Amino acid sequence: MAKKKGEAPKKASKPSSPRKRASSGVASASKARAPDSRLRGSVEHSQPEQKKPDLAQVRQQIDGIDQQIQTLIAERARWAHQVGKAKGKLAAAVDYYRPEREAQVLRRVVDRNDGPLSDDVLVRLFREVMSACLAQQEPLKIGYLGPEGTFSQQAVHKHFGHSAHGLPLGSIEEVFQEVAAGNADFGVVPVENSGQGTIQVTLDMFLTSPLRICGEVELRVHQYLLSRSGRIEDVERIFGHPQALAQTGGWLRTNLPGVEKLPVSSNAEGARRARQADDSAAIAGESAAVVYGLKKIAGPIEDRSDNTTRFLVIGRQPFPPSGNDRTSLLVFIRDRPGALYGVLEPLARRGISMNRIESRPEHGHKWQYAFFIDVTGHCDESPLKDALDEIGAQGDSVRVLGSYPVAIA
Repeated sequence: MAKKKGEAPKKASKPSSPRKRASSGVASASKARAPDSRLRGSVEHSQPEQKKPDLAQVRQQIDGIDQQIQTLIAERARWAHQVGKAKGKLAAAVDYYRPEREAQVLRRVVDRNDGPLSDDVLVRLFREVMSACLAQQEPLKIGYLGPEGTFSQQAVHKHFGHSAHGLPLGSIEEVFQEVAAGNADFGVVPVENSGQGTIQVTLDMFLTSPLRICGEVELRVHQYLLSRSGRIEDVERIFGHPQALAQTGGWLRTNLPGVEKLPVSSNAEGARRARQADDSAAIAGESAAVVYGLKKIAGPIEDRSDNTTRFLVIGRQPFPPSGNDRTSLLVFIRDRPGALYGVLEPLARRGISMNRIESRPEHGHKWQYAFFIDVTGHCDESPLKDALDEIGAQGDSVRVLGSYPVAIA
């Protein structure tokens, strides 16, 4: 390239030492990185911030949806009232209640659910809607082990909704008696706990009672230590149902080893007694704390995190299949070799799952036992119907205590 006129000649550059070249390279790289850092910052700041939703507009949308929900609930209630008219003026509340129909509705609710609410929440909401619609005709009367604040009452609300009229009774035997006498439409009684096993008095009542099982409820049970003062150092005695004392035995031995434990007929009864003195406490659920004005000292204090109680709904009549049912059987077996096998084999051969089996002494027959068996299926549908016919043909007495929808949420 030709040199321009008047331009001073350039000096040859002196080669730098390897160390200098290395240091200058680091410096150059550092200088090169600095603009990148600033550039990234400028890019980040240049991105538009996500626009916050307008709160007034959101609330307006919610108000509109609420109005639609209210309109649809009112329309549903009017159609439910038409069901009552179709059944006639002489129909009682129990005639309107169809557990198999409710189960089908709730299963569809679960199948349609894409969130964000859980299945449990949606099932609870729809139960309350159905409960309120049913109560237009006449609220169902539901007997349960009282007083108010028991887990049995919680099971009533979970299964029948808060529009049903609860009848707190003094014992499980009374629940059976009031339903059999027609003073209650249905009853709710505990039958087993995941940690403590079977409630024997409930099974024994089925040995002589004509009532049918028409539903089941599974209730997660959380136990709390409650008292009037709310101070653990004041506690000298603890009231609780024997099942509750057993379910919390480990916690009590660790935290209150020298305190007197007094069994009572129900947790709510324990809460009622505990509110009478500062040195008394009760083991009960949160609802008992509300009903009896007690404070929580500790909880949940149950030894097992999966503590669940299963309740049975008892009534005076059977109900049709719902599509996903369980059947409870009471079998009186003749004293002969292989008698129990003869009952179970027809079930197993047809692929019928057995969920539970329990034996109880047969009343009035020394060393004779009755077997309570829970199986899948409805007694009016095959293959269970065929299996029951075969068992009966063997000479064993089989009584269907009830076929009912499997518990939902």
